[in-house]
Amino acid sequence: MDRTRPELKEALHAALEGERLSSDQSYALADPIGAEQAQLWSAAATVRDRHRPGAVTYSRKVFIPLTNLCRDVCSYCTFAHDDGAPRAHTMSPEEVLQVAETGAQRGCKEALFTLGDRPEARWPEYRAMLKRRYGHDSTHAYLVAMCREVFDQTGLLPHPNAGILGRRELAELREVSPSQGMMLETVSERLCGPGGPHEHAPDKRPATRLKMIERCGELRIPFTSGILIGISETAAERISALLALRELHERHGHIQEVIVQNFRAKPETPMAEAGEPSLLDLMTTCAQARLIFGPEMSVQAPPNLSSDYGPLLLAGINDWGGISPLTPDFVNPEAPWPKLDQLAQLCEEAGYALRERLTVYPEFAARDDFLDENVRDRVREMYRGLDRTLVALAA
Repeated sequence: MDRTRPELKEALHAALEGERLSSDQSYALADPIGAEQAQLWSAAATVRDRHRPGAVTYSRKVFIPLTNLCRDVCSYCTFAHDDGAPRAHTMSPEEVLQVAETGAQRGCKEALFTLGDRPEARWPEYRAMLKRRYGHDSTHAYLVAMCREVFDQTGLLPHPNAGILGRRELAELREVSPSQGMMLETVSERLCGPGGPHEHAPDKRPATRLKMIERCGELRIPFTSGILIGISETAAERISALLALRELHERHGHIQEVIVQNFRAKPETPMAEAGEPSLLDLMTTCAQARLIFGPEMSVQAPPNLSSDYGPLLLAGINDWGGISPLTPDFVNPEAPWPKLDQLAQLCEEAGYALRERLTVYPEFAARDDFLDENVRDRVREMYRGLDRTLVALAA
């Protein structure tokens, strides 16, 4: 007996027919019950397979945590530290270039820069150190300089995740990096209230983050974003976040991938005892993202954050994100990257080829308006050295 809710059945039918889901149809995907989950996964995988080549992609990268100081305090974060704490660290130019050069020797093509939001606003001693030691008045200026050095000296493509930036700052980074990123995480203002995970994180205000993502669209910056699940948001709030990203992408066409990232509880944080989302929950959210965005959007789930990540291929994803043969995931240091040969075998057993991409997706690399002239030729030359199934998209 088919007990699928009529509204869910209608939404799945619309997605399988290639229709753009309305808001009501998108919310009908929330809270699937029992066998409805498998129906979501199946529909999402079908939508992906009908319109995308039989390949799952990844980016070979090094992880460069430029500074782990931050003005925000999130209840689940172990990346950020107080200035003067034993594990607080700002990388020197020599350290940055050493990591990048070693990564280039290991076949990496992306340099993922991760850092806290405007730490100088909270730590005046850090601001003084930046000026005295490295000659920069702000973290942003230091980041731009390091992106340029990495690009010029090692050939790696910088991808900065620099938090909330103004229009001028984004434009300056655009000149030295082919793509940028920032997770939306959630659109729930409730989570910024007393006792919420973002109570002490002014840069996590949904309106602030949405405005930043919109600025990137106005500047024609290929952008990576996504949602974080399991931080006390509701199922409907997850759908709301996906719809907010879809609205921005439909307005500007600049979001190159949507990440669905699962919360991992970490010791010594206020959320150390919080429950983590299950694999089934993660699969369902990945499927919702695929059905809401349709076949053309790249939907990613990080494989290192799931002990059993193979089933995610059944839920409509087509990308594993950045994977490093050299550096750990400094945001989730307890979660090692999978071995590429094992990942390739898993994909092959599921009927997909594992293909390397660059930090900027080939569809954006092919367009002059989405790449600054300073990086355009390098990006296209690098794509010509990759698999022909992707080169055709960047031609």
